[in-house]
Amino acid sequence: MIQLNNIFKWYNVGGSRSFVLKDINLHIAEGEFVSIMGPSGSGKSTLLHILGLLDEPDEGEYFFMNENVLGLKEKQRSALYKQHIGFVFQAYHLIDELTVYENIETPLIYKNLKSGERKAIVGDLLDRFGIVGKKDLFPTQLSGGQQQLVGIARALATTPKLLLADEPTGNLNSKQGEDIMNLFKQLNEEDGVTIVQVTHSEKNAEYGNRIVELLDGQVVK
Repeated sequence: MIQLNNIFKWYNVGGSRSFVLKDINLHIAEGEFVSIMGPSGSGKSTLLHILGLLDEPDEGEYFFMNENVLGLKEKQRSALYKQHIGFVFQAYHLIDELTVYENIETPLIYKNLKSGERKAIVGDLLDRFGIVGKKDLFPTQLSGGQQQLVGIARALATTPKLLLADEPTGNLNSKQGEDIMNLFKQLNEEDGVTIVQVTHSEKNAEYGNRIVELLDGQVVK
């Protein structure tokens, strides 16, 4: 599903290159659940953003579902993202002016689904995450944990083939965190969703079937 070849990402600082990612080669098969670990500043989130087509490397190749994504136009890349990728952000990225219901519904509107279909999907997700009672609230009226649940529900609304999660349980209590990780495992094992998560938690990392370790922008294991 994913093939990264010789991926580099750098910033120019005072005339010299400061590398965020160095020569990353990574293959992720469809149906895998991969955990990316490493200390802060090791390039984990940058790698995830490149996988999610939210950032571009300065050098290298990225093939997603046999498409050379770096060769695609912006519009084609955006369509690929909307069709196949769900992203759970560490900082939620919810839209403050929209209710919980509307936040979850937004990606479905982009997919041009009919109102009845959208209603059924959002209703199912609200139920699954136990947030039916919160559907008319705005993000600022929710706790951090609740906002994260909404962010995950939104990422799953389009039934993505690839789910990318950046510290998905970082703002949840241990019970909520465990529930989310079990849900990810279920999505992976029963629905065949490919999952790549960035995590500091060894316990969470073990939900995956493979751990990739980064250090100073390089894969060390």
